[in-house]
Formats: sequence, C-alpha cells, structure tokens
Amino acid sequence: MELALRSSPVPRWLLLLLLLLPLLLGLSAGAVIDRPTEEGKEVWDYVTVRKDAYMFWWLYYATNPCKNFSELPLIMWLQGGPGGSSTGFGNFEEIGPLDSDLKPRKTTWLQAASLLFVDNPVGTGFSYGNGSGAYAKDLAMVASDMMVLLKAFFDCHKEFQTVPFYIFSESYGGKMAAGIGLELYKAIQQGTIKCNFAGVALGGSWISPIDSVLSWGPYLYSMSLLEDKGLAEVSKVAEQILNAINKELYREATVLWGKAEMIIEQNTDGVNFYNILTKNPPASTMESSLEFTQSHLVRLCQRHVRHLQGDALSRLMNGPIRKKLKIIPEDQTWGGQATNVFMNMEGDFMKPVISIVDELLEAGINVTVYNGQLDLIVDTMGQEAWVRKLRWPELPKFNQLKWKALYSDPKALETSAFVKSYKNLAFYWILKAGHMVPSDQGDMALKMMRLVTQQE
Repeated sequence: MELALRSSPVPRWLLLLLLLLPLLLGLSAGAVIDRPTEEGKEVWDYVTVRKDAYMFWWLYYATNPCKNFSELPLIMWLQGGPGGSSTGFGNFEEIGPLDSDLKPRKTTWLQAASLLFVDNPVGTGFSYGNGSGAYAKDLAMVASDMMVLLKAFFDCHKEFQTVPFYIFSESYGGKMAAGIGLELYKAIQQGTIKCNFAGVALGGSWISPIDSVLSWGPYLYSMSLLEDKGLAEVSKVAEQILNAINKELYREATVLWGKAEMIIEQNTDGVNFYNILTKNPPASTMESSLEFTQSHLVRLCQRHVRHLQGDALSRLMNGPIRKKLKIIPEDQTWGGQATNVFMNMEGDFMKPVISIVDELLEAGINVTVYNGQLDLIVDTMGQEAWVRKLRWPELPKFNQLKWKALYSDPKALETSAFVKSYKNLAFYWILKAGHMVPSDQGDMALKMMRLVTQQE
C-alpha cells in the first residue's frame, strides 16, 4: 500500500479517502456492491446500523425466464426467534434458490420475485454486535435499525426503488414486519427512503402472544392431543399469563409462557410446537441437565431458535457459505450471538402489536395474514382471535365474506388452502402445513406469494 501511495500521481489524502469511504458508508471491505442488470445475480453486504452494530443482507435477483427482474416485485424475508437467520433458514430451508444440500429448489420464490434476506435483529445469523449495548431491546429499536439498512440498500440499489416491495415474514418475524412496515411507510411519507412499498405478509406471526397461548389448550384438545385433565392444566397457566399481560408484567409473562410449553410437552408426550403431526426428539442427558441449571430464557432460546440453526445448517453456513461470502469477520460465527438476541428482547417478547396492524390497514397498506393448519406455537385459532380484535372500520365486511378454496395443482382438485380477502386485508388458511409454510407446502406457498403480489 505504501508503494501505491508513493508512486501514484493522485494526492495522498484522496487515496486515503477512497480507502476509508466504504467504512464511512457502512460497507464492508470486499463486499460485492455492483449493480447487476441481469437475472440470477447475487449481492450481499453489511450495513452499520448503529455504533458497534452491523447487519448482514443477501440479495438474489429474480430468475424468471420470461421477465426481467425489474418487472417483478422485491420481497424481503424476515425470520422469527427472535434470533433466527433469514439468510440461513429462510434462504436454504424455505424459499431460496438452493436447499440445504445446495440442490436447486423447485418451489423457489425467485421464479416470481427478487429476494432480500436480512439477518435481524443485530446479532442474528451473520449480523453481529460488539458489546451488550449493540443488541436491540424492543420492537422500536428493531424497526429503527431496519430503517438505516433499507435506506442504505435503496440508495445503493436504485433499480429497486420503483418495483413493488413486500415484507414477508414468519413467526416473531411477523411482529417485526408489522413494526418495520409502519416505520417504512412513515419514512416514505417523509421522503427519507425511496421505495415502492406494497405490503406486508404475516406468516404464523407473533402479533398477539396471549391469543396464541389461550388457544393452545382448545386446539390441542380438538386434535385429541389433550384430555380433560391436561386441558385444565394448560388453561390454568394460560390464565396466569393473561393476568401478567393485563398487568403489563411482560417478563413474568415470558417466564410463564415457558412453563406453559413444558406443561404441554408433558401432557402430549412431546408434541412438536411447529407441526403437531410430528414429535420433538427426546432430549439428551446433557440437555435434560441443562433444564435444571440454565435460566428459563436460555431454555426457551434453545427450543425456539435451535431448530432454525440445526447442526447441518450451521455446518453449511459456517463452512461453504462463509467461504463464498468472504466478508464475514474472522471472530464471528453464523448464529453465534442468537442467544444474546433472544435474551435482550425478553421484555418485549409478550407485548401485543395488534394496534400496529390497525395503523397499517388505516394507512391503506396491504396486510396479508397466513397460517399453517398444523402449527401450534402460533395456531390458526389464535390468529383468527386477534384479527377479530382489529378496530379497522372495514372488518365487519371482511368477516361477512365466505372464504374461497385454492388449489396448488388445479388438475388434482385437492384443496390446498382457503382465502378471504377484502380491500387491503387478506387471510390465508394453508392446509397440511405447520409453522414453516413454504417448507411444508412449497407449491401452495409459491402460489400464495404470487396472489399476494398480484401475479395471479
């Protein structure tokens, strides 16, 4: 570098400025920041969203053989947890171009949209923070960080400023999507971010935790996974959680939520919270001992984030993918800070955000709710319950409508889903799917995405 500085006719101060410019702009050295105009390209980078807080994103341009990417929407996918990685799980297990064996996915959403995967909040996936102050504590902080990232993204990739932009989400990602969507709408109104925001899709979303918890017992009972005594035990702890939330004791509600899950596991012989037709694998001796030695938050994080970064996926992300990306700091591992992410959000975890969905609807933003029939953690009964609590003036008309059957394969005539839609609110009931709808019912999930983005 010294030789280059001495021999160059360009002033030394200008060369130093050019070297420092990527850091000043929140870009990582070595990142791919070109602007492809052809389908099938990928770019990725870091954005510095706050001091010592760095968020990673990964963009795939649409690969439709009949259309240029500029004619198709851009979808940002947000994973749950909090602490689950979009660039890992959503990408390789659900909707990205390759599966976790790096084989082409037949139902990839790239057929109908460009995809932006973001590891959020800070500390999730390849995103990272230096020091405890770098982690988000609540939804407002999560949304604020995302506004910094989206501004940087759309300023750099102007080719996406005019295409319809949707936020699709899953689980806790839905709660974040609602908050982010509202702040994005405000930023666009204020002129600070340029993008064509077209709507949010909330999949198995943690919008109203208490409505999910209160429905667990009745749902399991109706599916023959609880009997009378078990139903009474689950209902009792659900009432305790309701009481804590009514008193705004959200940390206490989180503790009780973990207790409710343990009671359900004991009464159902270990039902899987993400698909009731499957069973949780038995805990190892080591895991059983951890139940008695670790805090409730660590146990909850293990239960709800670990499945999003299983051993095989961790090996993939920290091996071939890390090598491909080149820009991941040497001292950071994929998913290494997930527990910190989860624990720092404890006080916000059980807070409802129904009012935010109301604000989105009032602003005219398209809101789609979709849910898997076999999901327990955010079961459909709970989703229907919070939708009924909306104060949106058009809700009575939405409720009066009759749902319509959908078929992923019209020739088979097998019902794959039901849908109800009125003005800017839609609800999809996805059959034979658990919490991870695109993973369980890829064809139907792809069809739903096309319907939401007005391609069918």
